Amino acid sequence: MEKHNISVLISEEEVQKRVRELAAQISKDYDGESVKLICILKGSVFFTCELAKRITVPVILDFMQVSSYGSQTVSSGTLKVKKELDEPIEGDNVIIVEDIIDSGNTLSRLVPMLQERNPKSLKVCTLLDKPERREVDVKVDYNGFNIPDKFVVGYGLDYDQNYRNLPYVGVINL
Repeated sequence: MEKHNISVLISEEEVQKRVRELAAQISKDYDGESVKLICILKGSVFFTCELAKRITVPVILDFMQVSSYGSQTVSSGTLKVKKELDEPIEGDNVIIVEDIIDSGNTLSRLVPMLQERNPKSLKVCTLLDKPERREVDVKVDYNGFNIPDKFVVGYGLDYDQNYRNLPYVGVINL
């Protein structure tokens, strides 16, 4: 593996602070109820686990794997479902947990697909948002950070399956 120059965009401390704030907001919004977090694999696994640990209402986890990138750094625009949910979501308070939203193409296809399964509620939570890259409008209910249009890695985000384990969000200089 070649070594890349990575500069810190969002420190580990900043990420942890924001995750705590998002968890507090979700806990407040769902007080007296439970939530089902749908972790979008693989990138969201770090964020989902940290978020789930800090949510104070009952949490159920499920996982989907969808892809619109492959080994490219730009979205291909097509959505492939590689792993389907294990449990139905009908009647559940569902939060889709994403690592990053840029073009919006993945969520613009995923949200309607899940909405057809009749959840009680369906919201979107993302660690990172690149609004200037948006090609389709998507509603983000819980947003960690707006970031510039740079290719980022760390905290679950990868470049060709590398760098997910960095404890911060960094910009990779390719």
